[in-house]
Amino acid sequence: MTSGPAVAIACQGGGSHTAFSAGVLARLLEGDEVADHRIIGLSGTSGGAICATLVWSALRAGDRARAAALLDEFWADNAASDPADRALNAVAMLAGLAQGYGMLPAVSPYHLPAPSYGLDRFREMLARHIDFDAIEIDDDARDPMLLLGAVDVLSGRFRAFNSRTERITADRVLASAAIPTLFPAVHVDGGVYWDGLFLQNPPVRDLLDGALDELWVIQVNPTARALEPTTVLDIADRRNELSGNLSLYQELSFVEKIDELLESGMLSPGSTFADRAEIVADVTGS
Repeated sequence: MTSGPAVAIACQGGGSHTAFSAGVLARLLEGDEVADHRIIGLSGTSGGAICATLVWSALRAGDRARAAALLDEFWADNAASDPADRALNAVAMLAGLAQGYGMLPAVSPYHLPAPSYGLDRFREMLARHIDFDAIEIDDDARDPMLLLGAVDVLSGRFRAFNSRTERITADRVLASAAIPTLFPAVHVDGGVYWDGLFLQNPPVRDLLDGALDELWVIQVNPTARALEPTTVLDIADRRNELSGNLSLYQELSFVEKIDELLESGMLSPGSTFADRAEIVADVTGS
């Protein structure tokens, strides 16, 4: 294992757009940029959680080279390749377009003939690429930390499933990726979870618990647009981009504030993360 700088990688969620995140991760893991770095943490929300989990499963097995192949294999598996999947995908896309233009009413995933069908398919697909039965709680921190962001629908509380304190399962990954317009909520540990992009996209703050030197964020949602969105679909896309970035900017702003306080001498490098957070709260008035 390299003794170079310690890096944590946070993967933003964005539905199927996170296939681009998979490409970025694969390129990083195969290239020179990360060759002399120690990856000590990964986090993700929604599709970013899936990408982060695939990479993490290879790293915990000590096979960094396998991570890029896992990403390629999963997203190839996820593609609508056979005629039945292509037909289903086309129908779903057309229905989404019709709903966007008000030609069809929106339908709750709970009112579909088989509400759990999508989650069951996703669970089976994850299990084909990740051996969840072999995963245990990493309470002695032998492996990189993995954080998966989800939000409890009933309490409104954000939760980052943490490989150091709980076993990573397919359902915990699905809880982070349960887009409420497509899937019913996932019930885990007595909670009722939706896609975590509503509150932390992706989890960043908890990654600072590790002694990291660098934080890399793979952002899916664009920050700026060249043209004003005017159609119903463009407006919806831009609204989703802005809401997906809001929590990310809040997380990064927190990290930047910590750095400012460290540079100014208001915080000592040896202070704990909890102490840092308390001081930041006092300074910002939050």
